[in-house]
Amino acid sequence: MANCIRCGRKLAPFTFRKICPWCVQHEAAQRGEGDDEVQQRVIPAPWVRRESTISFTQVIFGANIAVFLAMMLASGDPLAYADPLRGFSGRVSGAFGANYGPYTLSGDWWRLITYMFVHGNLMHIGFNMWCLWDLGALCESLYGRWTYAAVYLLTGIAGGLTRLAWNPFVPSVGASGAIFGLAGALIASFYLGEFAQPRIALKPILTSLLVFAGFNLVVGNFFSEIDNACHVGGLVSGLILGALLARVAPHHDAPLQRAGVLAVVALGLVGCAFGVRQWRGTPFRIGRAMQSLSENDPNRGITQLQAIVKQQPKFVQARYALAQAYFSKGRLPEAEAEFKQVLQLQPDHTNARFQLGLVYLSEKRPEEAGSAFGELIAKDSNNGEAHYGIGLALADEGKDQAAIDEFKTAIRLNAPYSGIYYEMGQSYAKLKMNDDAIASYLKSKERDGDDADLENALADAYQAKGMTQQAQEAHSKAEQLKNVNRESNR
Repeated sequence: MANCIRCGRKLAPFTFRKICPWCVQHEAAQRGEGDDEVQQRVIPAPWVRRESTISFTQVIFGANIAVFLAMMLASGDPLAYADPLRGFSGRVSGAFGANYGPYTLSGDWWRLITYMFVHGNLMHIGFNMWCLWDLGALCESLYGRWTYAAVYLLTGIAGGLTRLAWNPFVPSVGASGAIFGLAGALIASFYLGEFAQPRIALKPILTSLLVFAGFNLVVGNFFSEIDNACHVGGLVSGLILGALLARVAPHHDAPLQRAGVLAVVALGLVGCAFGVRQWRGTPFRIGRAMQSLSENDPNRGITQLQAIVKQQPKFVQARYALAQAYFSKGRLPEAEAEFKQVLQLQPDHTNARFQLGLVYLSEKRPEEAGSAFGELIAKDSNNGEAHYGIGLALADEGKDQAAIDEFKTAIRLNAPYSGIYYEMGQSYAKLKMNDDAIASYLKSKERDGDDADLENALADAYQAKGMTQQAQEAHSKAEQLKNVNRESNR
């Protein structure tokens, strides 16, 4: 921000003047033109100089530059970002803390702070840092270092929350939410506060701030790349915070009043975060939990799902996901209880009823499993999955011929499950129908891929037919597959 060449006061942001309006009026008064204004000091003049080795604006500026340089190095192509229009990939931005609904709303709340220091490209950070340098210096001189730091962070968080509420599926990066927050706070303070300087000295600054906010909001409506939701959230929260500071805690020597104002606003943001999380966040939290399950971290996934179910006990999707997680972990009684809860809330949930049947099979309760699958067939006789389940239940009861008939029906109905031919081969083998067993095993191998259990079953069928060489080859193949699995699991 430039200084007046006469008195050294700070000039209005984004101006090319060299002399401040205060000096212009003072020189006019010396010539006998104009009248002095009545002055009353309530909040200190923003251009008062303070002794400081380094300003908070410089700290924020340096942090943004450091993060940008680190992102350039992490991208693997640092020199490419000399082109101001090049942008970082979503992978790099996400790794450095972009505000993205599926991550933020599923527990990464720290992204509401880190996203303020992440920028998309050279032009993005260049414009933001230019605005920060002007507005930050003015805001810091008005409020003092620590109040200014709180205003910056709180309004930036407010901008991030607004982005999540408006559209959580688009990543958000940049300091512009906090910068608009500074502009809003300054507008409210200049409009509501009373300074020891005449209004003519403040009017250009206020006008400049209004033009800055209005122009950028209008331009943001025409470019989808501009995060106007974040800008609006920052500006509105800044107006509220600036008004409260100007009216409730204008003095630097009243730290408790200022701390109270900042605490109230912070609590308000916590409440807003909870509301956005309840409104937008549940599907993302479930997705994050399922991601943990797929990344071989089942305990974490189960804990996350348990928390969702505790908060929303009638949320069917969360209960179903938790039941599946229990089942995959082998916690069968808990899986059974959760699937029953799903069916109590939504009796027509066919997937839950099918999975409940599979739980019964795992618990060696084939009759109850058959009843669960039978209910599905009663509603839809062409349900291939249900016929497959009936086949499994009949096989467990030793009714292999009936099981084979059900497996054939499931195959005809294109049941999506792998292993149908293997299970049918097992039933054929029990009935000593070795040719059919071998044909089923080979079909399973062709359709679903090979594994050690399948090769061993095939070897047993070959041996039962007296095909010793083929049996030995299948056994050898099974041992090879087991060794491969051991190596991959190390």
